[in-house]
Amino acid sequence: MDRLGIDIGGTGIKGAPVDLDRGALTAERRRILTPSPATPTAVAGVVAELAAGFPCDGPIGITFPAVVRRGVVESAANVDPSWVGVDAAALMSERTGRPTTVFNDADAAGIAEMRFGAGRGRLGTVIVVTFGTGIGTALFTDGHLVPNTELGHLELRGRDAERRAAASVKTARDWSWKTWAAHADEYLGLLQRLLSPDLIIIGGGLSKDADRFLPRLTVGAEVVAALLQNDAGIVGAAIGASEGSPGGNRSGGLAA
Repeated sequence: MDRLGIDIGGTGIKGAPVDLDRGALTAERRRILTPSPATPTAVAGVVAELAAGFPCDGPIGITFPAVVRRGVVESAANVDPSWVGVDAAALMSERTGRPTTVFNDADAAGIAEMRFGAGRGRLGTVIVVTFGTGIGTALFTDGHLVPNTELGHLELRGRDAERRAAASVKTARDWSWKTWAAHADEYLGLLQRLLSPDLIIIGGGLSKDADRFLPRLTVGAEVVAALLQNDAGIVGAAIGASEGSPGGNRSGGLAA
């Protein structure tokens, strides 16, 4: 069974239909730049455009880079602040004409990695860390998700950790892999001290270059690259379309 997954990021919005039996995209993903400013109206328009471009019907799963509780956005670190308080599930349903489930982007990527990727079958404490425009995190204990952890906003040297170690910081400052890895290692060390994870899975766009930074990390936990790489958010979103969001199922105003 195919379900459409759409992954909203700080720089791009991408989507594709996903085979939920295999966790694999069944068509080439499409990506459209995140509008600036990334207001609810502008972003919903891009989501509607993406959804109209794929033939599959039924519910849509959508990820969002913020705390999302029962479809309502409660933070906006990397998108326009006008999102706070918006019922994103209802808005996306209205614009697409289809039932939607909206939830945190890193949680979606984590769910995909735990079901189909590097976390499959792993118990204990697992943290999925996505390095992108910001830093997203998904925390699992014996396979169960703790939603909306947003640990990229932990304080590190007096600043949000994502302001020191996100992939966007590497790009903006033209850091070498060695320099960026030192910052990422410091952040992962902070997670290690706080949560004592058994496994850390590194996702986001940088995961495809894991061989360039994983050997430089010194954190004590086992650290591996995400197997689904930058498609994890889309796959996780599609799972949400089928099963509802973690922490409370909500479909935006239309009957499933």
